[in-house]
Amino acid sequence: MTEELELILSQLTQPDNAVIQQATVQLKQAFKDPAIIPALCAVMSGSQNPQIRQSAAVMLRLRVKKHWKKINPNDRESLKTVVLQAFMQETEHTVQHSLSQLCAMMVKHETPDRWPDLLQLLNQATKSSNPHDRQVGLLLLNKVMESNPEPFKPHYCQLLQLFTVVLQDLQNPTALYYCILTLTAITAYTGTEEMNVMRSIIPHLIVALKHLIKADQSQASEAMEVFNELMESEVSIIVPHIADIVRLCLEVGSDTTLNDSVRVKALSCIAFLIKLKSKTVLKQKLLTPILQAIFPILIAAPPPGEQDPEDQEDDSGDGADNDNPKHCSAQIIDTMALHMPPEKLFQQLMPMTQTCLASENPYERKGGLMCLAVLAEGCADHIRTKMLSSVLQTVCQSLSDSNQVVRSASLFALGQFSEHLQPEVSKYCAELMPLLLGYLSSLNQAKVGHVTKAFYALENFMENLGADIEPYLPTLMETMLSALNNAESLKIKELAVSAIGAIANAAKELLVPYFPPVIESLKGFLTTTSEEMRSLQTQSLDTLSVLARAIGKDVFSPLAAECVRLGLNLTDTIDDPDLRRCTYSLYSAVSTVSPDCLTPHLPAITTIMLLALKSNEGITAHIEEDKTFVLLDDDDDDDDVEVKDSVEFLEDEPDTDLHDVAGFSVENAYIDEKEDACDALGEIAFSIGAAFQPFLESSFQQVYEMRDFPHEDVRRAAFGAMGQFCRAQHLVWKEIPTEANHQALLKLLDVVLPCFVESVRTEHERQVVMGILETMNNVMKSCKEEAFKNPARLKEISHVIRDVLKKKTVCQDGGGDEADDEEQQAEYDAMLQEFAGEGIPLVASSVPADKFSPFLNDLLPLLMNKTKSSCTVADRSFSVGTIGEILQAFVTAPGGAGVAGRLSNRLLPVLVAGARDSDAEVRNNSVFGLGCLAQAAGPICVTDYPMMLSVFSSMLTKESDLRVIDNLCGALCRMIHSNVDAVPLEQVVPALVGRLPLKEDMDENKTVYSCLAMLYTHSPALVLGLMKPIVAASSQVLGNGKVDQETQSTLALLMRDFAQQHSAAFQAAVSSLPGEQQAALSAALS
Repeated sequence: MTEELELILSQLTQPDNAVIQQATVQLKQAFKDPAIIPALCAVMSGSQNPQIRQSAAVMLRLRVKKHWKKINPNDRESLKTVVLQAFMQETEHTVQHSLSQLCAMMVKHETPDRWPDLLQLLNQATKSSNPHDRQVGLLLLNKVMESNPEPFKPHYCQLLQLFTVVLQDLQNPTALYYCILTLTAITAYTGTEEMNVMRSIIPHLIVALKHLIKADQSQASEAMEVFNELMESEVSIIVPHIADIVRLCLEVGSDTTLNDSVRVKALSCIAFLIKLKSKTVLKQKLLTPILQAIFPILIAAPPPGEQDPEDQEDDSGDGADNDNPKHCSAQIIDTMALHMPPEKLFQQLMPMTQTCLASENPYERKGGLMCLAVLAEGCADHIRTKMLSSVLQTVCQSLSDSNQVVRSASLFALGQFSEHLQPEVSKYCAELMPLLLGYLSSLNQAKVGHVTKAFYALENFMENLGADIEPYLPTLMETMLSALNNAESLKIKELAVSAIGAIANAAKELLVPYFPPVIESLKGFLTTTSEEMRSLQTQSLDTLSVLARAIGKDVFSPLAAECVRLGLNLTDTIDDPDLRRCTYSLYSAVSTVSPDCLTPHLPAITTIMLLALKSNEGITAHIEEDKTFVLLDDDDDDDDVEVKDSVEFLEDEPDTDLHDVAGFSVENAYIDEKEDACDALGEIAFSIGAAFQPFLESSFQQVYEMRDFPHEDVRRAAFGAMGQFCRAQHLVWKEIPTEANHQALLKLLDVVLPCFVESVRTEHERQVVMGILETMNNVMKSCKEEAFKNPARLKEISHVIRDVLKKKTVCQDGGGDEADDEEQQAEYDAMLQEFAGEGIPLVASSVPADKFSPFLNDLLPLLMNKTKSSCTVADRSFSVGTIGEILQAFVTAPGGAGVAGRLSNRLLPVLVAGARDSDAEVRNNSVFGLGCLAQAAGPICVTDYPMMLSVFSSMLTKESDLRVIDNLCGALCRMIHSNVDAVPLEQVVPALVGRLPLKEDMDENKTVYSCLAMLYTHSPALVLGLMKPIVAASSQVLGNGKVDQETQSTLALLMRDFAQQHSAAFQAAVSSLPGEQQAALSAALS
C-alpha cells in the first residue's frame, strides 16, 4: 500500500485539477483501510520527495487529532517510534516543522510520561554538542510545549535550567529563538517553585535578545513578546529587572539602523509595561529616561524627499498605518496620560513639549502638537482646569502655521481637544468656528488628505455645541449640501455626509428646515450597488441613524418603515460587515422613534445579528500551519469516513475553538460588527418591550457567550446588552404584571448580576470594567428592589463596590506590592472609582435602610477619604456629591430617617467644610447634601438647623455661581419642608424668593415650588406678602420646556388660587410685568 499511497500523494501535488479529483477519490478508498496508518508512517519516513513526506506528516496529524482512540494500540506505539526516528533523520526544515507538530498533537492525547522516548530524545538533542541537533531539539521542544504547556509542569524546573544554558549559547541564534518562544509559552503556567530560576534567567534573556536582533530582526521581534508575557503573568519576577528591560527596549526603539517592525515591537513593550505597571515605572524613576528617548523619535524629520505616513496625500485619515516608531512614541505618551497621575507626568513632559512648540523646525512643532493631542483623553480634567486657554491658544496659532505638516497636526489636536475637553472647549466657539469655517471655504482647492483632518476637527468640535451651533447653521449646511451635490471626490462627499451627522447631533430640531434636501441627497448614496461608493453608502447609513435620533419623532416617523426595508434589502444583496453594522445601528435608532415599524421584521433582523455574533468570519487563529499542501481530514467521528472536497483540501482549517489557541487576530470590521450587534440588540429589546419577548432568550444566550470574547470592545458591548435585556424584561413585567414575567425577570437578574460582579473583579481592561459598573448601575436604577430579591445580592454588590474603591480588582493592578500614594492617581483610575461610587445611592434607594446600613458603614470612610482638601477637585466633587445622593435616597427608603439621623454627626462636618470649598461644583454638591440631610433625617437633626442656616445665609450673600445659588434655594426649601417650625420663615422666605427664578439647576424647581405651595397653606400671609416677586418668577417658569410638567401644574394651581382669592393683588403683580411675561402667564393659566 505504501507505493500506491506515495503515488496518490504525488498526484495531489500536480497542477491539474482532473488528476487531483481522481487522486481524491482514490485517497478516500485508501483511508477506509486500517493499514493506512503504517502506510503513512512508511511514506513519511521513506519517501524521497520532501513535499510528500510533509503531506504524510500532516495527514497523520489530522488523523491523530480526531481519531486517536480509533487507531489500534500497536499502530499507536509504532507511530510513536517512527515519528521520532523520522524527525531525527529529516534534513528539510519544513518537514521537521510538520513532524514536530505531529508530535505535539500526539502529546495532547498521550501525556509526556506515557512517551518516555520523546522526553529522552528532547533531553539528548537539546544538550547535544552538535549545534544543529540542538536547534532541531529546541524546535521540537517548542512545538510540543506550545500546544501542551500544562502536562509538562513537573519538568519546568529542569527546562528552565536548560534554558539558562541555551540562552548563553550566543553563537546559535536559531536555538536562542526557539528557546525564547518556549519560555514565552510556559510563562503563564509557572508557579512559585520556578520563581527563583525565572528571576535568574532574565539577565541572560536580555543579552540573548541583543544577539538575536543582530542575527535576525524578524525572529527577534517575535521573541520580544516574552516581555509582554512576563509582565502579564509574573510581574514580581520582572520588577527587579524592569529598568534593564526598559533600557533594552529604548535602545532598540531608538536605533534607526534597525527595521521598523523590531523598533515598533520594542516601543510597544514599553507602552504595555506602563499600562500594567505605571506605579513601578514612576517609582524606579524611569519616566524621564523614557521621555528623553522617545521625544527624538516623535520629532524626527522623515528622510529627505519623504513624508510621515499621516502627512502623505493618499492617507485616508483612518490611521491604518500605525506601525511606525513615531506613532508608537505618541502611543507611549498616550498610555502615560491614561495610567499616570497628571501632576507627575506634566512636570516632566511640559518643558520638553514647550521647547518643541517654540522650535524653528516644523517637525519639532508637529511633535509638540501631537504630544498635546494625545494627552487630552487621559489628562482631560488637568488640562481643562489648569491650562485650557494656553493650550488652545497654541493650537489656534498653529492652525495658521506656514507649514502644512504643522497645520495638520494642530487640526488633529483640536479634534482631540473637542472630543475630550468638554464642556469647557465649547466655550471657545467664537474663536474656533471662524478658523474652522475658513478651512472649509477652500474645500475644492485643498488636498483631500488635509481636508480630511479639517473635517475631523470640525466634526468633533460641532458635535458638542448644542444650540450654540445655530448662528453657524446656514453657512455649514450650505457648504455640506453643496459638497454633496457638486464635489468631484467621493471622499469629500463622505466627509460631508459624516459632518451632517455631527451637525445634527448638536442642532437637533434646529435642523428640520434642512431635512428634506439632506434626505434627498442621501437617497442616491443609500441605494447604490457600486463597490467604489460602498464607503460613502456606509457613512450615509450612519448619518441616517443619527438623523433618526436627532430630528424628532414627528419628522422622522414617516420614513421609519422605509428605513427598515432599506436595511434589509442592503444586507440581502451586499455581503459587507461594515454595511451590516450600520444597518444594526439604523434599526436601533428606528426602535427609539417608531418601534412598531420594526416589530414585523424582528425575525429577520435578530437572525442576521445573531449570525454575526456566532460567526468566526474574519478571525484568524495563530496556528502555525503550512498551508501549501493537501490535507486530508475526515469530518466527524462517523464510520463512513469521507474526504473533504479537494478544493478545501488545499487549506488546513484553523481550529475554531478559540480558547485553545495561543493568540489570534480578528479583522476590525468583524469586531465592530459584533460590538454593534450587541449594542443594537440591547437597545431594540429595551425600546420594543413585549414584542421582543419571543427573541429575548435566543438573543440573551448568544450575547452572554460574547462576555469572554478576546476583544475588549465586544466584551463591553455584551455586558451592556445583558443589562439592557434585564431592563427590557423589567419593563415588560411592569406593563404585563404576570407571575411568569416576574419569574423571567428574577431568573435573568440571577444570571446577569453575579456575572457583572465576578467580571468587575477579574476583567483586565479598565474600560470594560467601567462599562460593567455603568450598566450594573442602570439595572439597579430600573429594577430597584427586584435586583435585590436574591438574599445574597446586597452583600455581593456592596462588597464589589468596596473593592473598587479600595483598588483591589485585577484591572486596578490590585494586590500590587507597592504602597499606594493615595492622593495622586491617573484620571481614568479615579473615574473607575466614580462609576463604582455611583452605585451606592442606587443600592440605598432599592433596599430598606437598616439592611444597607452595615454595608454603608464600610463604604462611607472610603468616600470621606476623598473629601480632604488635598484631594483633586474631581475627587472632592464626586465624594460629597455621592454622599448627597445617598442622603437623598434615604428620604424615601424605608427606615431612611433613622439611618440618616445616626449618620448626621459624621456627615455634617464634611458637608459644611465642602460648602466652603474653593471650587463651585464642590460647594454645589455640599449644599445639596446638607439639604438632603435635613430632609432625610427630619426631626432628628433639628438641633443642627441654626448652624446650617447660618452657613446658608452667609453663602447667599457671597455666592456668585448661579448653580450654587439655585441649590441653596433648594436646600432651604428641603429644610422648610422637613421641619417648618424650626426655620425662621420671616427672614428665610423673602431671601429665598429674592433669588428666583432659578437660573441653572432646573431640577430644583420641583423642590422650590412644592415648598411655596406648602407654605401658602401653612403661612398664607407670608406668601401673599411676597406675591409680586413670586408671580414674576412664575411667569418665567410656566411654559418653560426645561421645567417638568408636575412642577408647572403645582405652580399653575397656586397662580389660579392667587387670581381667584386675591385678584386685585394678583392683577397688580401681573400688570407690573413686561408684556411677553404677561402673555406667557395668561397662556399657561388659560
